[in-house]
Amino acid sequence: MRLLDAPDPGFTSGCVLVPTMGALHAGHAALIARARSIADQRRARVVATVFVNPTQFNESTDFERYPRTLREDLALCERAGADAVFAPASHVVYPPDTTIPTPLLPKVATLPGLEDAHRPGHFAGVCQVVSRLFDLTSPGVGVFGEKDWQQLQVIRAMTIAQFRPIDIVPAETVREPDGLAMSSRNRLLDPESRERAAGIHRALARAAAQRSGPAEAERVLAESLADAGILPEYAVVRDARTLLPPKAAHDGPCRALVAARVGGVRLIDNVPWQPT
Repeated sequence: MRLLDAPDPGFTSGCVLVPTMGALHAGHAALIARARSIADQRRARVVATVFVNPTQFNESTDFERYPRTLREDLALCERAGADAVFAPASHVVYPPDTTIPTPLLPKVATLPGLEDAHRPGHFAGVCQVVSRLFDLTSPGVGVFGEKDWQQLQVIRAMTIAQFRPIDIVPAETVREPDGLAMSSRNRLLDPESRERAAGIHRALARAAAQRSGPAEAERVLAESLADAGILPEYAVVRDARTLLPPKAAHDGPCRALVAARVGGVRLIDNVPWQPT
C-alpha cells in the first residue's frame, strides 16, 4: 500500500475514494471494504484520505482534541484493502498563496434546520474540503457512510451541481454490539456516558417501529431519549432526500435522525423510517 502526501493523478485518477479524517475504526474499515468491492468490479484502485479538515469545525477545541492516529490508520487501511492512503498536509489542501473557494451550498445544506442550524459553517467546510479532495484525486466513485446522513445528501447534491462524473455510494452504518453507531468520537466517552449513549439507537429503533405517522414516531423518539436521560439537539423524522418535514400525505422514504450531547460528546445517528 502506498502513502501519498502529494497529489498523484496518474495513480489516483478514476479511483474509488474514501474520504476520512482519521482516527479510523471498524466503521471506516467497512467503508474501505465496500470501496474494494466496487473497485474490483471497475478494475480501479481504492484510495482512502486522512485529513483533519479545520474548516468544518465550528469549535476550535473540537478540532484540537480530534484524535490523530496516522500509524494505526495506515495499518487499518491496508488490512481493509486500500491501495493507497492520501494524507496531505494542510498546505497541500489549502495552499497559502491560493484562495480555495467554498462551493455554492445546496438546499439540503441550508434549509432543514438540523446539522446546518446546530453547526454553523460546518457544511461550507465539508463541501470545500470534499470538492478539493475530488480535485486532487480525480475519483470515479466516492464512498460515504450513512451515519452522517445529511452530509451524504449534501455531498451527493454538490457533486451533481458541479457536474462531476463521480458516483456517490452510501455505506450502511456499522454499530457496536449494543447498537451505538461507531464513531471516532466514541473514544471520548467515559464509561457512564458510553452506557447511556446506547440509548440513542434504542430510541431510534422504537421510533422506526412506530408506523402510524411521522408525528407519532417523533413523539416515541423524544420519550425514549428522555427515558435514557438524553436531551437531544434534534430528534425528528424527515424526508430522506431533502431532509425537510414530510408532507401529510407523504409515503416516500424517510429517516429518523438524532443529534445529542452525551457526557459532553456530540453524537449523531439515524435509521430508515417508512409509514405503513
